[in-house]
Amino acid sequence: MDAEELMFRPGILRGERILVSGGGTGLGREMAEAFLVLGAQVYICGRRGDVLAAAAAELTARHGGSVTPLARDIRDADAVEAMFDAIWADGPLTALVNNAAGNFLSRTEDLSPRGFDAIANIVFRGGFLMTAACGRRWISGGDRGAVLSVLASWIGGGVPYTIPSAMSKAGIEMMTRSLALEWAPKGIRLNALAPGAFPTAGTQAHLRVGAEPLEPGGPNDANAMRRNGRMSELANLAVFLVAPGSEYVNGQTVIIDGGDHLRYNSRGDERRDWTDEDWQQTRDAVRRHDRTERPV
Repeated sequence: MDAEELMFRPGILRGERILVSGGGTGLGREMAEAFLVLGAQVYICGRRGDVLAAAAAELTARHGGSVTPLARDIRDADAVEAMFDAIWADGPLTALVNNAAGNFLSRTEDLSPRGFDAIANIVFRGGFLMTAACGRRWISGGDRGAVLSVLASWIGGGVPYTIPSAMSKAGIEMMTRSLALEWAPKGIRLNALAPGAFPTAGTQAHLRVGAEPLEPGGPNDANAMRRNGRMSELANLAVFLVAPGSEYVNGQTVIIDGGDHLRYNSRGDERRDWTDEDWQQTRDAVRRHDRTERPV
């Protein structure tokens, strides 16, 4: 991503310090890159240290600036606290982006407790642990801050076959609304963005098993605008929601999907006629992918 793809003036984030969970790949990396290009000091965290280190090296080689990789499991409260202690040793963050996630297709009757926890502990528990740890430090130091959580464009409807993710993201949206009220007097605001069709490798592997790969910005006849979102469009929205100058935006979930959510109340219903064999093939494909690349 280059500066000309972004709608903001150069340096608008100079002096900002932003942590992006799941920042080594996918949408997290795209947002981290935009923050870096616009002058922020960036931290990225996730479970895979090698992926984070490679992303940080590639981004700084291209754009300069500072990207610090932090290999941490956000499901672990002690690890989260230690990470924020290490960051705060150099000064407080100005923004936190809760982006780390996971998802896979499953009929709910086939879902094991372990399968549920694999998603819910990242999105729901991890999102809370990160937000609470960061918020406590802002409040203790009398600092202002912004939290941005990444949801999904179907947040207002039902989402069959992805129950752990659907429940978790709904919970994070309620956290966003509730803490927006609780922490606003302390100078801390919370918002969420809800992307639609922004294809990533993880989405393709876990939610579009066997389907033709989609490309960011490429054609998509299923979308209201007949195309997928461009990563720069998502990055521009993320920058707006954390940047100085948008302090009065609080407690909002902004959907960015070309208006596609207006056409549907639920997604995934096309799978209601899948056979047992179809579901088995999906499970097998996801397992093959996860043996070679675990989600951040």
